[in-house]
Amino acid sequence: MRSTTREELLGQGTPMSYPPHRTLLQQGDGSRHVLVITSGVVKVVASAESGYDMLLAVRVAGDLVGEMAAFEERPRSGTVIACGDVTARIIQVRALETFLSGHPDAMRAALRMLCARLRWANRRRIDFQAYDSLTRLARVLAELCQAYAPPSQNSDGKRCDVALTQKELASLAGLKLTTAEKNLAVLTAEGLVERSYRNIVIRDVPKLLEYAKVAADNPY
Repeated sequence: MRSTTREELLGQGTPMSYPPHRTLLQQGDGSRHVLVITSGVVKVVASAESGYDMLLAVRVAGDLVGEMAAFEERPRSGTVIACGDVTARIIQVRALETFLSGHPDAMRAALRMLCARLRWANRRRIDFQAYDSLTRLARVLAELCQAYAPPSQNSDGKRCDVALTQKELASLAGLKLTTAEKNLAVLTAEGLVERSYRNIVIRDVPKLLEYAKVAADNPY
């Protein structure tokens, strides 16, 4: 998307600021607007009728959230929560549809975003059947590292700049919490990761990619 188109898109929305842990969108809500995240990180969580909460995705600056419910005119399928300080633009779906119709480069960018999310979901389905629990966790960590870790002076070490609990990591990998904890202990003992409260530092990216069975030149 061209920079001028991006500025025009942001101009369609109302700027908003959210503190850490604030809910931006609520599961089951019938509102018809979308959010363009302009700074910060949010997580998308879905709750089952049994009470089980599952982390579905992480979104960062530049991402569109809430588009599924808005386009389909159905209740929201997940809750979007700020991981830290977040700013966003609220855009009503009709304004977004009109904008996309008149800006082909924005339409292509939106389609690429939706395709990338479908590809991610397909990878998770394959991972659940094709790999053991340790590999699945390593693949999730590798993807978080590649997508959200800021540049580091140490090319072999990266900090995942997303505050996630071990339960949330487990849900991304489709694991029970106890299984995820055991696998994190293995990766820690191997010197691949370093854990602290809600944060993980990847100490050895090449070795993590080996565990994840992901080629270094073709990361998640």
